[in-house]
Amino acid sequence: MLLGLVGRTILKVLEEKKLPNFEYKLFCSSKSSGTTLKFLGKDYVVEELTETSFDEGFDFAIFSAGAETSKHFSPIAAKKNCIVIDNSSAFRMDDDVPLIVPEVNPEYIKCNKGIIANPNCSTIQAVVLLKPLDDKYKIKRIIYSTYQAVSGAGKKGLEDLFEKNSGENLKKFPHPIANNLIPHIDYFMEDGYTKEEHKMIDETRKILGRQDIKITATTIRVPVENCHRRIYKY
Repeated sequence: MLLGLVGRTILKVLEEKKLPNFEYKLFCSSKSSGTTLKFLGKDYVVEELTETSFDEGFDFAIFSAGAETSKHFSPIAAKKNCIVIDNSSAFRMDDDVPLIVPEVNPEYIKCNKGIIANPNCSTIQAVVLLKPLDDKYKIKRIIYSTYQAVSGAGKKGLEDLFEKNSGENLKKFPHPIANNLIPHIDYFMEDGYTKEEHKMIDETRKILGRQDIKITATTIRVPVENCHRRIYKY
């Protein structure tokens, strides 16, 4: 388990699920190593993730530390017979890695080579609705519009919102987010779409197994702490 804003939320979900007969170990970057967290009624000392961390032998690892960390450490874990469930964008479009939403395509979970990817947060919720519609009617076209909370940008994004940072001392966003809307999530690509917009387009096609669907997307960051809103037409 790699701990950041998302990692701590994963811990909360695991506490709610109360999965039986599991033992846990928590990992983080070097700067947070030694932190103590209470989880499932026990105090855990969070350790620095290194290339030997998986030598102990783990069945599963949940990664939530960004694409670069996942690209480096996921193959190492997989070689140690540990199945990685990766929350980053690192492997989502890799042909050898299944991109899974359990309510949509659980049959592909076992078709993994040690790494399972989960999609962008907005894509996940969209395809749960779109899958049964596509099965029955064969969708021809999707128009996505998403309005995404600053929590999706991590701790620095939240600080920009709460501190109402001006353009001179922004920690995350290219413009002030307080009382503002920014149609710029991740970086712009050559075709004018942002990377976030491409995630929704490309991931939807992969999950539904429909490369022929015409899809466009607009993703906007909005000045609220939590919860994304999606509007889509098909």
